[in-house]
Amino acid sequence: MSTSDSDSDLDSPGLALAVLEWLEDREEGPEDVDACLELLADRRRRLLLEVMRTYGEELTLPDAAEEVAVRESGRKVTELSAERVANVYISLYHDHMPRLVEAGLIEYDQERDLVHPLECR
Repeated sequence: MSTSDSDSDLDSPGLALAVLEWLEDREEGPEDVDACLELLADRRRRLLLEVMRTYGEELTLPDAAEEVAVRESGRKVTELSAERVANVYISLYHDHMPRLVEAGLIEYDQERDLVHPLECR
């Protein structure tokens, strides 16, 4: 992440040092920190969490996938191909969402295809 990609004044090394400094005051063990960083390492997972926090309510997975695709591309939803949104949906469904569910960050109702942020419940 470079300064031009962020509203922050931190560059990648600065951000890494700031996170390490923050972690010094925490009581989590190294395994927990590693698991958290691994979970957040993927941009698509971070975007899904961001979408869920922004809306603060349940969303259909197709709607969440569409919003993730918008944020990934920086384009309007009308400018996205159905194939791009479908690819995001598939990767969320098969890879990213199960990891976030297992971590306890979101819930998923497969029967209704709804994603719930934990704050919504």
